[in-house]
Amino acid sequence: MKVLVIGQGGREHALVWKLAQSDSVSQVFCAPGNAGTQSEATNVAISVSDIPQMVAFAKEESIRLAVVGPEVPLVAGMADALRAEGIAVFGPSKAAAELEGSKSFAKQMMWKANVPTAKSETFSNFEAAEAYLEEREEQPLVIKADGLAAGKGVLICDTKQEALDGIKSLMKIKEFGDAGKTVIIEEKLIGQEVSILAIVSGSTIIPLETSQDHKAAHDGDKGPNTGGMGAYSPAPLVTDALMDEIIEKILVPMVNVMKIEDRPFNGVLYAGLMITNQGPKVLEFNVRFGDPEAQPVLMRLKTDLAQLLLAAAEERLDEIEPLEWDERPTVCVVMASEGYPGDYEKGRVIRGLGEAAELADTKVFHAGTTTKDGQVVTDGGRVLGVTAIGDSISDAKLKAYQAVKCIRWDGAWCRKDISDKAR
Repeated sequence: MKVLVIGQGGREHALVWKLAQSDSVSQVFCAPGNAGTQSEATNVAISVSDIPQMVAFAKEESIRLAVVGPEVPLVAGMADALRAEGIAVFGPSKAAAELEGSKSFAKQMMWKANVPTAKSETFSNFEAAEAYLEEREEQPLVIKADGLAAGKGVLICDTKQEALDGIKSLMKIKEFGDAGKTVIIEEKLIGQEVSILAIVSGSTIIPLETSQDHKAAHDGDKGPNTGGMGAYSPAPLVTDALMDEIIEKILVPMVNVMKIEDRPFNGVLYAGLMITNQGPKVLEFNVRFGDPEAQPVLMRLKTDLAQLLLAAAEERLDEIEPLEWDERPTVCVVMASEGYPGDYEKGRVIRGLGEAAELADTKVFHAGTTTKDGQVVTDGGRVLGVTAIGDSISDAKLKAYQAVKCIRWDGAWCRKDISDKAR
């Protein structure tokens, strides 16, 4: 079958790489793709926001399965448009994707489903939000832009002044545009974060192996939030008993409430959790594979990904045999452009990719790259996801950073402590 992967980041390169390994896949297209997907699929120059052109291409090429990678086209209704033309799509409808498209909507669904989450208030008026903060006692808070902000619209505020500055930057200065028209102010949860990804179709939920993301820009979880500076899998913090609790108290209730609300879910339900002293609590829901979590998780998957996603798209997920996994852990280190998560330059030549590719048990997934005059150049803030598998977390980390050392461009940087929390 022909498969179309929609998107251009590290997640999409990982999807393309894994889907191309399937005996049932004759050709993989990636739209628009990047310099990495170009070597493993056929890149198609269609923007993720151009729904009519994407649908026309899928029909023209007789695409059997479309996999929508990023949240933006899902929230815009890409999956609905493709399904309307009879194409099997892995990815939720526009109505279901609102779980990620609106944090206030997600909170409403969590309350309806009785899913544990932080106490919060939602504001669409700056003065009302300001008055609410002024009246509160000093305590750490989290300010979230309601809409999509590429993983960066979350501000961790340890003081009241930081919170006041936060709502001003979101609602007045509009740092993330319309995403900050409405904000959620919630208590800061204390604990360790984990990412739980599950394939969902109908009433069937198949959790994937656990992972842990590193959102802060700098070592020791310091600095501004980013789209993710690295991840590892599995997360030792999540025991079998804890996973059972997460499924029972979080995943099942959310899938059920979405069905009751006439927004049935089909795709990846991603629960970003804080493991607190009171148990797991939801920080956010996403509606697609995490990036960078997809890279280490998919590297461990032995089951045929194409057949798994097709079964979900065709609502046959209950027929799938238990997933097979490589028991060895994986570590993904994101290499970023100078200035990220703020402003950065594009077009810097990347050297050493061939050298890194020769290393065993390692895969360099491209995220923000393109080609220019025959050379691979930077084309985004997060540029590469250098991912390795090893006999232990520390072994995988060593291999990943050995590959990182091979790769250079002007202004390249990365965190040095990815996976250290696993010890």
